[in-house]
Amino acid sequence: MTQTLGPVMLDLEGPRLSTDEARLLRRPEVGGVILFARNTESAAQVRGLCDEIRRVRPELLLAIDQEGGRVQRLRDGVTRLPAMGRLGRDYASMPEVTVRRCRDAGWLLGMEMAACGLDLSFAPVLDVDGGTSTVIGNRSFSADPQAVTSMAGAFIDGLHEAGMVAVGKHFPGHGGVAADSHHELPVDPRPLDALRAHDLVPFTRLAGRLDGVMPAHVVYSAFDARPAGFSPTWLGLLRQSLGFKGVIFSDDLSMAGAASAGSPGERAEAALAAGCDMLLVCNDHAAALEVLDACRGRAGAQRLSRLRYGRARPDLSTLEALSRWRRVHACLESLAAD
Repeated sequence: MTQTLGPVMLDLEGPRLSTDEARLLRRPEVGGVILFARNTESAAQVRGLCDEIRRVRPELLLAIDQEGGRVQRLRDGVTRLPAMGRLGRDYASMPEVTVRRCRDAGWLLGMEMAACGLDLSFAPVLDVDGGTSTVIGNRSFSADPQAVTSMAGAFIDGLHEAGMVAVGKHFPGHGGVAADSHHELPVDPRPLDALRAHDLVPFTRLAGRLDGVMPAHVVYSAFDARPAGFSPTWLGLLRQSLGFKGVIFSDDLSMAGAASAGSPGERAEAALAAGCDMLLVCNDHAAALEVLDACRGRAGAQRLSRLRYGRARPDLSTLEALSRWRRVHACLESLAAD
């Protein structure tokens, strides 16, 4: 009988699963694993690593940040993806072609990640580029909320066509602050009405098509003094006003932007109390152990199991035989080099 997924997603030290890591993954609080560049040598090696993890816990969710551009953890053996901002650059002059490219990009990403053994990539980025955020920048499709909605919606359709879920980030929008939440806690002072008219537009329009959402470690001080990922008010708005029914992932609880919520264990408690379903704890082994202890006895939400890749997984060699893959691969590699 399949075990219930726990509420914690952990990382690994390297490209192979160690004995200690395998033991840690057997803890019932663990519900998933996220891979970083240090865990990826090639597409074939990632498939082997995913298979190895599943021999320990077959039900775990396996995730990666594979957006394109500078956020592409796996590079060897898969398509080099352009930044979404590069796709968005052509939207004004040829919107129909660009939307089709975005759908194709989502499809190709989903098929390649499925072939590598993964369940999901934390994509697409729904942040609207405000021109001030270096951490977002060209990870955003556009500075126009309507354009972001159109292109990201097509990207989501492509992911779904490939059988893979879509996880939008960073709710309610990280594009309007200069500070990087990896290193400090950004504060966005704009009132809710301004956010609704701009940054929130893609989330509002696409909430019903998203399978997951990741809130930002950003304080929107006119609305709540807590970062969005620790705010029952923000996550309540996401659930109730926007009608989102999928999984809410915390952003990495080890980031500096999360430190205002206290110790790692206190951050975990605050995120769960706010409404997060799964907690990411990365690049800090001691913090991960503290979060696991804080979550002892907690079962993850039933909705987590809906994120597993449910189809027969393709092989990369099989993808290369598809005319659509060859066409989209060539197009995206050309745009990535531009």
